[in-house]
Amino acid sequence: MSTFLLEIGTEELPADFARLALPQLEAQVRQGLAERRLSHGPVTVTSTPRRLALLVADLAASAADLEEDRKGPPAAQALKEGVPTPAAIGFAKRCGIEASALEVRDTPKGPFVFARVREPGLPAAELLAACIPQWIAGLQGRRFMRWAEGESRFSRPVRWLVALLDGAVIPVTLAGSDPEVSAGRLSRGHRLHGTQAGEGGTAGAGGVSIATASAYAETLAAAGVEVDRQRRAATIRSAVDTAAAALQARPDLPQELFDELTDLVEAPLLIEGAVPEAYLALPAEVLSTVMRAHQRYIPLYRQQAEVDPLALDARASLLPTFLCIANSLPAATDTVRRGNERVLKARLADAEFFVAADRAVPSIDRRDQLARVTFAEGLGSLLNRVERLEWCTDGLVEQLGLGEQDAAHARRAAHLCKHDLVSQMVGEFPELQGVMGGKYLLAEGEARPVALAVLEHYLPRGAGDALPTSTAGAVVALAERLELLLSIYAKGERPSGSSDPYALRRAGNGLLQILWHQGWRLDLVALLQRACAHWAELLPAFQVDPTALAADLGEFLRQRLVSLLEEEGLPTDLVQAVAGEGVSVTRVLADPAEARQRAELLVALRANGQLAAVQAVVTRAARLAAKGDLAANVLSPQGVVSPDLFEQPSETAMLAVLENLEPIASGQGSERYQALADGLTRGAAALAAFFDGDQSVMVMVDDPAVRRNRLNLLGLLRNQASVLAEFEAING
Repeated sequence: MSTFLLEIGTEELPADFARLALPQLEAQVRQGLAERRLSHGPVTVTSTPRRLALLVADLAASAADLEEDRKGPPAAQALKEGVPTPAAIGFAKRCGIEASALEVRDTPKGPFVFARVREPGLPAAELLAACIPQWIAGLQGRRFMRWAEGESRFSRPVRWLVALLDGAVIPVTLAGSDPEVSAGRLSRGHRLHGTQAGEGGTAGAGGVSIATASAYAETLAAAGVEVDRQRRAATIRSAVDTAAAALQARPDLPQELFDELTDLVEAPLLIEGAVPEAYLALPAEVLSTVMRAHQRYIPLYRQQAEVDPLALDARASLLPTFLCIANSLPAATDTVRRGNERVLKARLADAEFFVAADRAVPSIDRRDQLARVTFAEGLGSLLNRVERLEWCTDGLVEQLGLGEQDAAHARRAAHLCKHDLVSQMVGEFPELQGVMGGKYLLAEGEARPVALAVLEHYLPRGAGDALPTSTAGAVVALAERLELLLSIYAKGERPSGSSDPYALRRAGNGLLQILWHQGWRLDLVALLQRACAHWAELLPAFQVDPTALAADLGEFLRQRLVSLLEEEGLPTDLVQAVAGEGVSVTRVLADPAEARQRAELLVALRANGQLAAVQAVVTRAARLAAKGDLAANVLSPQGVVSPDLFEQPSETAMLAVLENLEPIASGQGSERYQALADGLTRGAAALAAFFDGDQSVMVMVDDPAVRRNRLNLLGLLRNQASVLAEFEAING
């Protein structure tokens, strides 16, 4: 057994490329080895900013021999009086055997000739030499490039290649590379480390020589490179946590930044830098954004500090210290620190100027400036968009029945919610939209709920993000998403495949998540119908059909609801039973909170064993009820079932169950769903007796009156049960 090493050496890679490329590389290698019958042990993929690396342990010296039977032509065509025909000779030649070695075997289609083929396994080195260029060419990523005069494409120019099977170099040349790249044993250490050699390898002017594949990691470690991405990440995490604990601080290190730092350095070195105290007069979010998004520094919040999202300064929340993960040598720590502090100071000076310039202009004046900024073709300016958003806010306030104070705050926030889009601060740091708007408004004397609503109306920004906490913020956030969906759909654009330039899916998700989080029961069908009629008047150039627009948006939101519930881990069949294509959009969106509640109830019923018994009876009833003509909205037996036509006690028992369920099924309130489930469970035995046992009945009898009476009983059971769910969509 051998160890195989492949290292693809490049110029500095984009920080996110390794995270995308490593799973691809591992999958390709595993598939390639399997297809070539090369047995192996663990496969390890790793990276640094200048290399992708792969190690395969316990690789077989050669592929396993292949023995298989190949089916040839029918025996009648292959043999004439026992003598091979040209058809048999040609088949044998293709299989690499003599025609005399062919065998005749019976098959379901008659006798055929077969060839037993044995293909010896090729040496691993030969197979790998053919695979390596294919694996490299198969990697995908954003913004691949060509360089020099070659036709080779990769994320960044490939400068060297190491391919070793134990200590032997695998001869590989990358076609189309310029200058030509051929595999060898020379890697490269840290740019600043020099060319010192480590154990298991020797160094020369051209780089670091890897003696054997198994010595790869220790050889590069001696040359200043921590090649193991997981160990590098653990080193960074430990260093940050230790430094933060010593300063009694909480590091602001989201996973995205942590991953980026891991992929930006080959030898992580933590450096502490100072933030000039004067700049703590800026908002904490400004300091944090400048440090994290623009400089890849780690801000430090005071450990016990409660961060006020509307505070205009950071004195109470941020320490005047930041952490930096450098790719430099310890001897250069002071130089690197001074350089980073100088760059940060210049950035913060710019931010200070932007905040001062913004605060010199009243927010209401900035709102007027929105008229000069186009929102989207055919949809007017940002000010036009705000006016549409205000209309949505009014509709939501009315339909949700909010109190007078909450309604006033929501309307004022909607009026001012986009003013900061033309501020200098948001122009430089777009990720601070809403944040700066809320802070400026509070500083100008607006009510805190109004300022908070302006800040929160962008929430959630994506999956897993926080949701609005205030009533006014939630209303304006709903209005913002509703306006976007109405306007872009009216314009005729729809999300398709991976194309969703206006993030409409995210808007739909956010709308539903806010409703669920607030516990609001909102008839989205009625709201959409009213809004689509208004949009047809607002945007006559688009010739909007209000009915079609409402239907399109309703189906879109139904799909978003199904997707959200499935992403939360609810079983697909139960989600389909309450919100799938078999359920009308009107039923689903008349109260999205109710749809979620019913899905969660079905999950609980399945967990406690109630669902299976009820499902079996209801599904059987629904299939037979389809042969009748009872309307789906009939829930009461009055006028559709005649006890005079009953012939068995099981019919009387079934009617009693339906009469008990009728007031529950036709009632109001979310508590009825549990009651309906309990009633179906209690009546399961009586319902089952209608179909089976000594007192069961034949539904499809010759007498049309009796047959219709029994079909109506089944139709009522189907209709009442469908108030809870479409049971036919549930898997057994």
